[in-house]
Parts: sequence; structure tokens; C-alpha cells
Amino acid sequence: MTAGERVDERGGAVTARIPVVVLAGYLGSGKTTLLNHLLRNDDGRRIGVLVNDFGSINIDAMNVAGQVDIAMSMENGCLCCAVDADGVDPMLERLAYPGAPLDVIVIEASGIAEPRQLVRMVLSSQNPHIEFGGLVEVVDAAEFDDTRARHPELDDHVRLADLVVVNKIDRAGEADRDRVIAAVREIADGAVLPAERGRISPGILFDDVEERDFGARQLSFADLEEHDHDHDQHMHAAYESMEFISDRPLNPSAFLRFLNERSRGVYRIKGPIDFGPSGENRRFMLHTVGVYAAFEKTRWKGPRETSLVLIGTDLDTEDLTRRLQSCVDPDPDTIDELGILNLTRHLDD
Repeated sequence: MTAGERVDERGGAVTARIPVVVLAGYLGSGKTTLLNHLLRNDDGRRIGVLVNDFGSINIDAMNVAGQVDIAMSMENGCLCCAVDADGVDPMLERLAYPGAPLDVIVIEASGIAEPRQLVRMVLSSQNPHIEFGGLVEVVDAAEFDDTRARHPELDDHVRLADLVVVNKIDRAGEADRDRVIAAVREIADGAVLPAERGRISPGILFDDVEERDFGARQLSFADLEEHDHDHDQHMHAAYESMEFISDRPLNPSAFLRFLNERSRGVYRIKGPIDFGPSGENRRFMLHTVGVYAAFEKTRWKGPRETSLVLIGTDLDTEDLTRRLQSCVDPDPDTIDELGILNLTRHLDD
């Protein structure tokens, strides 16, 4: 089995799903700059881009042209104007199919797009080869107050986002920068990340997959640092990651409580979980982005252990470790039927 594949209930290899990241933000916030930065620093990742620009000439699509493996664009309208997934599914089908040579798809929304509708379209997509990769909202630190005054709905967009990138902090004075970051953190339910010129690490959005005994894992930022170049040497200053490993089964009810109550600074969690007899001794692969959580039930390959990577900003690693440790089942021989029933609501079949 190659990296990027999983095993289904019958033991056959199934190609991993491609995460779809929605990149949103008001006009001039720096979405295209951020996207171009990701494309220039892809570190071997294969990126597909769906650019949605409002106007007869798709300037944003022209800006990313030549830097991406596969790109398509929509002109003269806003992608979120569609009331269901029919408007985006045909384009995703051209990017995501069995054996598609992509690691991630980024939808760059127009500056007037409604993020909630875009997320609904991705989540309601009938394409079995994709998964939701999160909503990233870009805000302009230098223009934050003016943008908020013109567009009061900005607060809702920030609150909805799984990751908020406070961009252009180099254009704001130190006092204004700290005040804006604090204001965004007060509003946001997700992780908040300051940035200059859209420079964020691709590793916070996209998986680096390597074959290990338990399957795929997200590289830590210590791993990512090894690939940095001088022009991005400060890229990871605001990022943190941690691992949690347990060779004893977790209790489903306790772990679901952890997910529901987890720190809002935790942007992503990924890895295999052992729920012991409660989970029919199957491996539950967890994928979370913000409040979105999905499990895939597969067969074990290699040693049975829970091995999670958590990634985000302002992580209280001691508290997270303590809370995860409290999820270890004190009586794994007793089946937690209610916990597994609640967990199946998040099961991705």
C-alpha cells in the first residue's frame, strides 16, 4: 500500500480523499497573495486551484496561472450564488477523481462571496473523492476597522472560520497590530494566525503523508522547519503542534467530550484512534478541521495505538495532554454503546 491510501473493511486499498480548503476574505485582504505564496512554497505538494473572481476579466486566475498543477476559474459571478452543490460539483469532478494527481484543492472565493454558502457546498458535495479541508478567512490588519465598519458581517465570517489569517501586520503600527489581533481573537471561534504578505506555512493546511506502521501522519513543525528557506525563516513563529500517543484504548464518550470542549486554538487533529472493544477493535482514523470532525473506520495495519497530532496556535500542551490522558478508558472491557452510537454520527462512510 502506498502513502496516501487507506484500507477499507474488506482489506482493499482505497485512494485517500483530497482535502478542499475554502480561502475567503474581503477585497484586498490578501487572498491571492497568500495563495501565490502557498504555490511558490508547495514543497512538492500537488495543488489544484478553483479561482472565483467577480468581473469579466479574471485577474486573480491570471495571477496564479503558471504556478499550479491544475487550475480552473469562474467569471462573471460569485460561486456562492448557487443554492446547492450543483454549481461546484462539476468543477470538483474535473479535479478530484480516482487517482487524481493532487494533494489538495484550494477554492479562492471572490471578495464578495459568502463563506457560509461555500462551506455548505463543499460539505454537501456528492464527490466521494474529497473531504472538507477547512475555511480560511483572511483579514487585513491595516484596514480591519474600516472593513468592519463597511461590512458588519465580517464578525460572522471571522467567527465561522476554522483559521483566521490576520494579514498585513507589517503595515499596521505595533499598537494597532496588537489591538487588531486581540479583537480578532475575541471574535474568532477558530485559530488565529498573524502574517506578513500572506506568508503562512503550507503545513498548517495541507498534509505531508509518509508511510508508517500506523499509516499517515501530519508532520510536526519541527519537521517542516527542516525544509524552510531563508526568506521564510520566521514563517512558523506562531504555529505549534503536539502529539499524543497511547497504547491503551480510549473511551468514545470521553473522547467526544474532548472534541466538543477542545481549545479553539486547535485547528487540526489527525491520526488513528483505538477505542478497543467499544469500536469493534477497528482503527478509527480521525480528521478534524475546526469544529468539523470525521472518522473513518478501517482495519489496523501495524501496532494498535492511538497516535494523534494536534496543530494550531496558542496551544496549552499540558492541559491538552492532561485532557487527552483522561480519555484513556479505565475499563476497556466494558462496551460504551452510547459513546459509539454518538460517534457514528461523525463516521465518514
